[in-house]
Amino acid sequence: MYQYSPADSARRFEETPKGSELQRSQADHRSAFSRDRARVLHSAALRRLADKTQVVGPRDGDTPRTRLTHSLEVAQISRGLGAGLGLDPDLAELAGLCHDIGHPPYGHNGETALNQVAADCGGFEGNAQTLRILTRLEPKIVSPEGESFGLNLTRAALDAACKYPRTKTNPDGSHNTKYGAYDEDRELLEWLRAGHADQQPSMEAQVMDWCDDIAYSVHDVEDGIVSGRVDLGVLWDLVELAALAEKGARAFGGDPTELIDAAGGLRDLAVVNAAADFDGSLRGYAGLKRMTSELVGRYVGATIGATGRTAGQTPEDGGELLGRAHGRLMVPEQALAEVTLLKTIAVLYVMDDPGHIARQDRQRDRIFRVFDYLMLGAPGSLDPMFRGWWEEADSEAARQRVIVDQLASMTESRLERLARHSAGISSFLA
Repeated sequence: MYQYSPADSARRFEETPKGSELQRSQADHRSAFSRDRARVLHSAALRRLADKTQVVGPRDGDTPRTRLTHSLEVAQISRGLGAGLGLDPDLAELAGLCHDIGHPPYGHNGETALNQVAADCGGFEGNAQTLRILTRLEPKIVSPEGESFGLNLTRAALDAACKYPRTKTNPDGSHNTKYGAYDEDRELLEWLRAGHADQQPSMEAQVMDWCDDIAYSVHDVEDGIVSGRVDLGVLWDLVELAALAEKGARAFGGDPTELIDAAGGLRDLAVVNAAADFDGSLRGYAGLKRMTSELVGRYVGATIGATGRTAGQTPEDGGELLGRAHGRLMVPEQALAEVTLLKTIAVLYVMDDPGHIARQDRQRDRIFRVFDYLMLGAPGSLDPMFRGWWEEADSEAARQRVIVDQLASMTESRLERLARHSAGISSFLA
């Protein structure tokens, strides 16, 4: 296993030992990264993902995948892949748990709406919001002077959770569409990236990013088949497959021809053939689970093999072990094409539905309405924790950022209650 350094285990705020142990208690035997993982697992921010949309809403059907269940699945896959590469398993799992923790209500649709209302305070980006939650917004460690350090995770843990290690604004003034830190959090990003000689995400973050795609594609296809939204028969319909490959290439990258070829690889798998005939029976559900299990193993195993062969970083080869600022994840082209095609099938069949598009319009309208309600009523409209930050803010932009922080932290149920409440106030005043 890769040997992490004391700098990797450093925290921004030095903590004292726990002071409530019973007599003759043994010292905490956990590693720093095991404690980090536990802090994320017990956080309110993670629990709130249970009421945030993955592809469909958390109340659509009996067993829909939410942002929380998706994050747990990404974490499990990341732990397995990370362990296979010699990474710290707790760090790899933590990265998976954290990867969507900054998502607002309604997923990417909510992210788009919040980016609009946050235009005057630096915009909104779910990955950058993750860093704010982990280092400030999630209440765990507060200094004697009252400064919040969030969960006060180690440097390696924050680095593992940073998918896009850059701020919104580049040194030349240009802007990034995807970024891991708001401009105001630049110093935090610089602290967690200490030890890197390039702009590449940490090895643990690379693993998390790929495992997110694996889980997204395989599990959401499973959900789509069960709900009747997805029919794997498209893999045998060359006309519809060609149109789908074009859409997938535009949405997720790649070459349409590669995606069509990937369909051939999937058609050759017995588990995919069985899942294409899903009929809702006990045997059908078991076959569907077997497909998801085998596909996850197919992509994880291929990635471990390709990364090890390319890097030559095994003790037997005398190479350098993979970890944090060392190494690059190698994803085989066939695996990448298959995952991209599956992700296309899972997402685009839902996104192109007229009912789904109309629902997204209503979701954005709720976010705009609640933002206005919180802004007009602040500080009284804010929760006590956010009210304190609003009162400390020294500019209108800083106060708007506090409003955005609270709105982004809400569950969808709470947002909808506030939207109805604000609509009732507007009607009364009219």
